[in-house]
Order: sequence, then structure tokens, then C-alpha cells
Amino acid sequence: MSSSLNTLLKRATWLESGDIRPYVFVRPENMITNPGTRHNCDWFKHEPIFKNPLDLKELPFAEAIYQIEWKAFGTQDLAIPRWVFYDCAAMPGFVAGFAGRTSKLPQKVKTLLNFSDENEWCPLSLFIIIPTMHKGEWVAYDLCSVNSLLPKQEQYYGLGFLSKAFALWYANVNQCSGMTQWSSPSLKLHSNYGHLEMIGSYAPVHTHAKTMTYRCEVNTDNWEKFFTHEPDLAFLEKYGKTEHIIDPNDEQSMITMQNRIQNNEGPFYLNAGDIAQKGLRDPLTVYKLKQA
Repeated sequence: MSSSLNTLLKRATWLESGDIRPYVFVRPENMITNPGTRHNCDWFKHEPIFKNPLDLKELPFAEAIYQIEWKAFGTQDLAIPRWVFYDCAAMPGFVAGFAGRTSKLPQKVKTLLNFSDENEWCPLSLFIIIPTMHKGEWVAYDLCSVNSLLPKQEQYYGLGFLSKAFALWYANVNQCSGMTQWSSPSLKLHSNYGHLEMIGSYAPVHTHAKTMTYRCEVNTDNWEKFFTHEPDLAFLEKYGKTEHIIDPNDEQSMITMQNRIQNNEGPFYLNAGDIAQKGLRDPLTVYKLKQA
């Protein structure tokens, strides 16, 4: 067993259980060729459960996915309408996550998701990823889990992070882009899959203008640091601090940085270590490549 897997399993003990397995919710035409062959990662030992969104028998599974998503994001005006999930996620991309053997799940979870024991597997998380016109780039569209619905002592440790990690590894994703709101807890998670480049710091086209658009080259070397909180020495060696900051409380700081990005003054990066150590409303230092 590798040291990274050993570190992870000390807390995410559920990952080894055959009663919780990864799933892929994808139509057959979109199945990944040679899954899990690009990135070096030994965290995912169990064969995924495959679900076809066009199969009527899988409707209960889809309904439970909806329950997780709606209950996680409904109060934030970010919940996905059913037609958007089908048209913009299930058809062009795929949904992945972890599912629990229904008979082994706490009744509380089944009640939250309105799920019946007659269905063998119940989704516990979802991550939507969609391929783009830019070869090799995928957009991370949505990530949530039942952890957001449960008290801390009943949560599955690392479930959200591992759901995205599984999908990136399984789909052989080279470059991952995405969107998250400034001051959102999800920024602490998304910044750990590879060095985070800001390609947008302000998005008035979005429902929430205070949205950061990012991309990263997927690098599994970063993943363990999410759990160990070790500094990313490779990042600090490659990138240096600038005088620029993003203040989640100051919309003008986002607009100013957006103009710098548009003026090709970057590329600009954020440090996952800074994000992890600071509060959600604390200003963040912006980094750039060091001069040779």
C-alpha cells in the first residue's frame, strides 16, 4: 500500500468498504476508453457501478441524485433544473461519485433522499464533468454530497473531494476548468487538484457575479496535501507572490483583477495552502510565475 493511500485510509475508512463503491452515470456512447490510465493514483480499488441515464430502470437512482443536488444548492439559487441536468450533463458528459449499498446505509440517509431498500445502490455524492471544444479540457459543473445534509459526526470523511478525484482519474482528464463563488467553502477543495490558475475573477454573465473561473492541469501529486495539509513546495518554487489581492468582501478587487486578466498581464494563480489556512472572507494573495 502506498503512503498516500495509507494516509487517506486512516480517516476515510469507508473507501475500502465494498458497501460503498464509485459509480459512473453515463450513457453507453460516452463511456471512457481505457479509464484510469493517465494519472498515477491507487486510491480507487473497487470496480465502478455503471448506470445509464437513458434507462428507465435507473430513475430511482437519478431521483436520489436530484435530492442531493437540490438540498445542497437550493438555498443558494444554484440548484440544477431537471432539463439542465439531462440536456447539459447526462447527455454530453457524465456524472460520477460514490454510492452506498442501500441495505447498509443509515435510515437517516435513505429518508433524506427518499430512497427505497428495493434499489440496491443509493448515490451519496455527485460530480458532473463535461468535455469542451478545447481538446483535453473538461468543465467541472457540479459537486456535492450527502455530507452537506448530515451533522459532522455522521459524515463520510473526504467524500466530496474523493468524488471529484475519482472522476478526474477515471476519465483521464488532463485539464479541468470550473467555476466557484468567492468566499465559498468549495474553493478550499477545488484548489487541490492541480495548481489553480484564475482565468476569470469576476463573472457578471453568471447568476452570481462574484464568481471565480479557474483551470488547472490535473496533478495527483497535489491530492494527498488536501488531507495532510502539507505545503506545496512545487507551487512555491514555481510561483511568486504579487502585490495583488482578491478580497471576497470587495467586488472592486475582483473587477480590477478581471481587467488585469483581460489585459494579458497574467497568468495569475492562487495558492491552495493560503486558501486552506485563511478564513472564507479573508483576502487572498495572487501569484505569478517566477522570472527565470
